[in-house]
Amino acid sequence: MDPRPGGRGPDRRDARQGEANGNERPQRDVSSAQQTIHVGGEWRAAVSGATREIIDPVDATAFAVVSEGDVADTDDAVAAARAAFDDGSWPRTPAADRAALLRRVAGLLERDRERIGALESRDAGKTLEEGRVDVDCVRDAFRYFADLVAAESGGRVVDAGSDEIHSVVVHEPVGVCALITPWNYPLLQASWKIAPALAAGNTFVIKPSEITPLTTVVLVELLMEAGLPLGAANIVTGPGATVGARLAEHPDVDLVSFTGGLVSGTKVARAAADSVKKVALELGGKNPNVVFADACATDEGFDTAVDQALNAAFIHSGQVCSAGSRLIVEESVRDRFVTELARRAERIRLGRGTDEGVECGPLVSAAQLARTEDFVASALKEGAVLRAGGEKPEGPGFFYRPTVLDHCHRDMRVIREEVFGPVLTVETFTDEDEAVALANDTEYGLAGGVWSADTARARRVAARLRHGTVWINDFHPYLPQAEWGGFGKSGTGRELGPTGLAEYREAKHIYENLAPRPVRWFAG
Repeated sequence: MDPRPGGRGPDRRDARQGEANGNERPQRDVSSAQQTIHVGGEWRAAVSGATREIIDPVDATAFAVVSEGDVADTDDAVAAARAAFDDGSWPRTPAADRAALLRRVAGLLERDRERIGALESRDAGKTLEEGRVDVDCVRDAFRYFADLVAAESGGRVVDAGSDEIHSVVVHEPVGVCALITPWNYPLLQASWKIAPALAAGNTFVIKPSEITPLTTVVLVELLMEAGLPLGAANIVTGPGATVGARLAEHPDVDLVSFTGGLVSGTKVARAAADSVKKVALELGGKNPNVVFADACATDEGFDTAVDQALNAAFIHSGQVCSAGSRLIVEESVRDRFVTELARRAERIRLGRGTDEGVECGPLVSAAQLARTEDFVASALKEGAVLRAGGEKPEGPGFFYRPTVLDHCHRDMRVIREEVFGPVLTVETFTDEDEAVALANDTEYGLAGGVWSADTARARRVAARLRHGTVWINDFHPYLPQAEWGGFGKSGTGRELGPTGLAEYREAKHIYENLAPRPVRWFAG
């Protein structure tokens, strides 16, 4: 969930607060707006005049046009954020007032839930209900970070062992934050960065994915409507190779937070190294979903485990960093489990997310469809057995049938690398140690699931998994108050929770001598 210096006058802010409480205002039509770069409080086109068409993944047609920013636009945005941080009011705004603004944003999101949810559905290709849920989650993130900063005290007092010393550790905003977000959950990932960045008192420049930028543009509009001072929030729509790269290397950026692929993430880290800025990376995962036989001992348990395996793998067509794309099932129940899983996968209804009865949308782009097809072809060549899907259905768009690949093993590319498509692989184990070894046999470590009717075993296995989030008898839920991030090549740092706020802060120790006197260390 997040121009020139100075705040807006009280009359303007009061009016906007009234709008947040329900008074409607004319909405800018993002689908027809080409001025999607926001710098210093003004919407504008790219300096170069370049634009980009946004493609509807359902039918591969263009349905919106946005500004295509480059280095010049990025430098302007960073300069605006720098001025707003160094000389503006937001970093010096009391925590209670920052929290109040975040709550106003949450109210605006609630007001515009249907509009934004529908736009997220069309832009990213997900179902309308998923789009609505995303808006609810964004709202909750803003409220969480508002509550977190509002409840804080003035710092942590440190006992120096003397009444003559007053020692306190305080936390201050990092400065100008560069926020780079992915295409799969554009609005949600933006909120996970923007909400804590603003809660801490930072200013920012955000670069959404060039594929799905529209709801991030809307979120920046809501920030301005809520009364955020000019220059505190800036957005540059454009490609990663220019806008993202410039943000990562820019000497006036104090922190870069990136969510996306491993290759791009390592480039961001290298670019940021020269200026020694803070870096937070969330780089995806290859997530195991471990099912023990005792979880399937009853009909209800079996049905639940199969249902959740489908959800783990195929929500948003598998385009989820935490997707449970590796099913690791106990050998004794493998045949029954995979047969039923494949049967249900074949029945998943594809289509436009706003249509009645649709359960799964398309992949986001032609490139992602081709990538998925390539992974499935390589798996079959390496010996996997196709149990469901494995093809693009007839018709337009970037659809791909939910796919189940049986008899997979750890040497296959589809097991080692992140597909980011509706592809579920099946591996088997015979005992607990083997299950843990398979689940941990990945260079990633973002998330994983454990299914067992034996509570002690489930918790024991969860403790052994080297993943940032582990679900027991569930898959996918997250809480804004609980940290999110991964081990290994899944990245560095954490989002959400108190640690997610700490990422956007610097700790400062203030040591005050209440009774200064000469030290006499030197005799002279």
